[in-house]
Amino acid sequence: MQDLKAKAGVVIDNYQKELHKLGDEIWQNPELCYEEHSAHRLLTAFLEEKGFSVERAYTGLSTAFRATFGSGKPNVCVICEYDALPGIGHACGHNLIAEAGVAAGLGLKAALESIGEGAGRVTVLGTPAEEGGGGKVALIENGAFEDVDVAMMVHPCPYNIVIQKTASYAGYSATYLGKASHAAAFPWEGINALDAAVMAYNSVSVLRQQMKPTWRVHCVILEGGVKPNIIPERSVVSYFVRAPTSSERNTLAERVKACFEAAATATGCKVELKEVGYAYDDLFPNESLAKLYAKNLEGLGADFSYTGDPTGASTDMGNVSYAVPSIHPMFKIGSGEEMNHSRDFTAVANTPQAHAQSILYAKAMAHTGIDLLVGEGTLEAVKKAFEQQN
Repeated sequence: MQDLKAKAGVVIDNYQKELHKLGDEIWQNPELCYEEHSAHRLLTAFLEEKGFSVERAYTGLSTAFRATFGSGKPNVCVICEYDALPGIGHACGHNLIAEAGVAAGLGLKAALESIGEGAGRVTVLGTPAEEGGGGKVALIENGAFEDVDVAMMVHPCPYNIVIQKTASYAGYSATYLGKASHAAAFPWEGINALDAAVMAYNSVSVLRQQMKPTWRVHCVILEGGVKPNIIPERSVVSYFVRAPTSSERNTLAERVKACFEAAATATGCKVELKEVGYAYDDLFPNESLAKLYAKNLEGLGADFSYTGDPTGASTDMGNVSYAVPSIHPMFKIGSGEEMNHSRDFTAVANTPQAHAQSILYAKAMAHTGIDLLVGEGTLEAVKKAFEQQN
């Protein structure tokens, strides 16, 4: 087994310059969810050139892909993300996630070539639209994980942690409809939709006193009128609700909806509330798989913590973790002072240190995959832990 891991590491190192170039090109061309056409072309062409069988626009999602090598079982899946954030680019480092996923895939392919035909498969799965679009949830619904035995991905952040649970998430929109009127001459004839949006926003702020410390609600007003001398007849609020579990999230969502409905009543507006996109489950890392990964990180000389405090952030990898045994380790880039979804994080997501970290954590994924391919009883232990989890 150690020979296979050594070979996987050498292959990843040999491709390191090309892998860094992949991550750099994705960083240089940030694309929003479900618009990642350049990244999709880049990654699929690279994997095809390296000997993978590539399916583009996988399961009907135009920027998803599946690249496979090998045959038989188990099917070890490593996941790529590559969408960016509006206005601030790759401020969550998804360029590095793509780089690491491809690197791990190359390492596992090399191991499978040494083991021989029928020893198993590696799948590099390209999952678009993590930033609110729920690409992985759509792929689950489309059957993309039905033949997958385990799924792994790594994610950059300000620290190194193998197990960190994430929050359950749902997004909503509230559209208020009022009545336009001259704001100076005939204000009494108007019904102010902006007032409703502001009142709802403030009501949520008041609600925070009764919210658990692990609950999160955040809002932005997307529309609030067109001109100061016209009473706004329409406003739109986008808001996210998060909690440690889906059941707690639903409880909180009902409290928040009441705030928005009360604002409509108080101002005389009509309100339309909609859930937007897919809800994300909380992330439930597989303990057995995580221990394997941690042991491989140790073998590579990495400095990390095994567990960390739960985060209020969310990921559609949470949904995957309830579909198949999964892990989602976090790796540090920058000084530890640059936080995700900031311009500072964007800047450190394309540095030599960040690329080196993505390669290190990719090697640990490849080595963990090798454990699953050839380790006696290893896959069975992972699946048993998954059954107990569910």
